[in-house]
Amino acid sequence: MRNRINNYGKSLWFGIVLLTLAACNDWLDVDPKSQVKDKDLFSSEMGFKEALSGVYSIMTQEYLYGKEMTFGMLGVLGQEWDSQPTDYTDDLNYKYENTRPEVRIDSLWCGLYNAIANTNKLLEEIEGKESMFTGINYDMIKGEALALRGFLHFDLLRLFGASYAENPKKAAIPYVTAYTSNIYPQDSVGGVITKVLGDLTASLDYLKNDPILTGKIVTETDDNGYLLNRQVHLNYYAVKGLMARVYLYKKDYQNAALCASEVIESGRFEWVKQENLTNAKMADLTFSTEHLFALNVVNLGSRAEKYFTGGNLGFALDETNLLEYYESAQDYRYLYQFKSGTGLSNSLRYLMKYDQLTGDVSTSWPDSYRNKMAMIRLPEMYYILAECRHHTSGDVLGALNEVRRHRGVTELSESDLVNFDALLLSEFRKEVIGEGQLFFYYKRLNSLSIKRTDVDAVGSGVYKLPIPKDELQNPGWVSNK
Repeated sequence: MRNRINNYGKSLWFGIVLLTLAACNDWLDVDPKSQVKDKDLFSSEMGFKEALSGVYSIMTQEYLYGKEMTFGMLGVLGQEWDSQPTDYTDDLNYKYENTRPEVRIDSLWCGLYNAIANTNKLLEEIEGKESMFTGINYDMIKGEALALRGFLHFDLLRLFGASYAENPKKAAIPYVTAYTSNIYPQDSVGGVITKVLGDLTASLDYLKNDPILTGKIVTETDDNGYLLNRQVHLNYYAVKGLMARVYLYKKDYQNAALCASEVIESGRFEWVKQENLTNAKMADLTFSTEHLFALNVVNLGSRAEKYFTGGNLGFALDETNLLEYYESAQDYRYLYQFKSGTGLSNSLRYLMKYDQLTGDVSTSWPDSYRNKMAMIRLPEMYYILAECRHHTSGDVLGALNEVRRHRGVTELSESDLVNFDALLLSEFRKEVIGEGQLFFYYKRLNSLSIKRTDVDAVGSGVYKLPIPKDELQNPGWVSNK
């Protein structure tokens, strides 16, 4: 099946997300009825709002960030778990060519490019329609769409391209910027990063009036509250945080530090307070106040019940290893984000980040705590700042200790900086368990090995998921290996 990436989404219309990924070729034919729906959808401001929501909805699916790119496949590849479902055995051993990993990898490729196709369709349709929108909604929607295109391509690069540390000139993935059937060539790693930063920079021009930046108070009476809850959108500061992540990937420490510092100094994101964690019936389990950007996963509770309880489908850590992760039993993350297994699983500890309260107690649980799956969080900005200062100049300890102070653990001293790389890895992995970022951390550094496994990660090509075989039939395409 050739040139699938430029056709994903053509048999779908925005607002309806019915992707199974069982067969990507089911999407290739354009349904005349869908074309009519597209025309209707993009004839109003509400239609564009639904279209943007549809892209976010695609991202929440289990084959993308709703599981595989957070606690599922990416968690397994990062060696985060002591126990995982048996159908991840090949993933755990990096046998990407075997059936189950191959299906998951194909779904990642298909799903991310489908989201990009939908984003490109929105961007194509919104051009020149400023008069259709009220207030700043045209700028907000276009800005978010540009940012989403950059976000999605960057994660495709982190999955399928070589790391920048390995070879910035190596052929990686296509950067698709139009809703078209034309075949896009593979870009180099460096080329993709340049285009990601181009889209993100362009998005900031449209997001300069974002309420999260300007401080404008938005209420339910303002356009039905459309611009409320900016943390579940790729808002201005989320884009800045993403740019810090991208600049760090390409070892541009100066710009990475500037972007991370802007987020930190904004004061828009508050550290979670211990008093909001101690009451299990009211706990902010995902530390939601620290989210720069999170997905709203409407059925997150059922996924938590399915994957973070005892049984064959569970992802868990052994108690001994969990304490090794966190060093101190007083660490808020250790204390409040894990629960014990039962029966034969009583030595296992299950992540509670994604648990959702039910029954009578849930009625008083704040909406801001519900159904949140973090994509970018405040602590990462401090870790980026510390790493940048390590490579340039500045107070490394101050950045690291700011996180530790808000996690209930003792501060580090100068003597702890003797092996900075090992220290930063230890600090980072405490924060991101179940979020998919640990594997990307190892890849960014092109680490020779991944903690808790003796596999030669670089020599075995662990960091580059194989591009689906059908795509390599496109003229001029080459294997990413």
